Amino acid sequence: MIIQDSKTIQEIQLEFNALFPGLKLEFYRFPHAQFSGSLRDNQYAPEMHLYEIREHHNEGEITISPEMTVEELESLFEELYGLHVQIFRKSNRIWLQTSKTDSWTLAEQNRKGLRSSKVTSSGA
Repeated sequence: MIIQDSKTIQEIQLEFNALFPGLKLEFYRFPHAQFSGSLRDNQYAPEMHLYEIREHHNEGEITISPEMTVEELESLFEELYGLHVQIFRKSNRIWLQTSKTDSWTLAEQNRKGLRSSKVTSSGA
């Protein structure tokens, strides 16, 4: 995934969701503590550009693998690009912050989110 100032939050979100359809990525004004959630009031709007939400404007490619933990990915965004992100997992009809399960891999989170979505969409 290429991180550059000209991209919008929504573009990054769509790229991430294409890799992990049971998950979503949200961007925030402030970092969160390990195993803690982020406040909705501090969430950035999807139409904002990355240049608007960060102080360090370095660009590059972030490699995201299914074996990475949520904590690792959130830390990479912070360390490399000064972006405060939170991963959410689909749970039936709602999105949950993965804060209590930050030690799970993205693959584990995605599987759980996809299973939850299938249960909901099948009417069970």
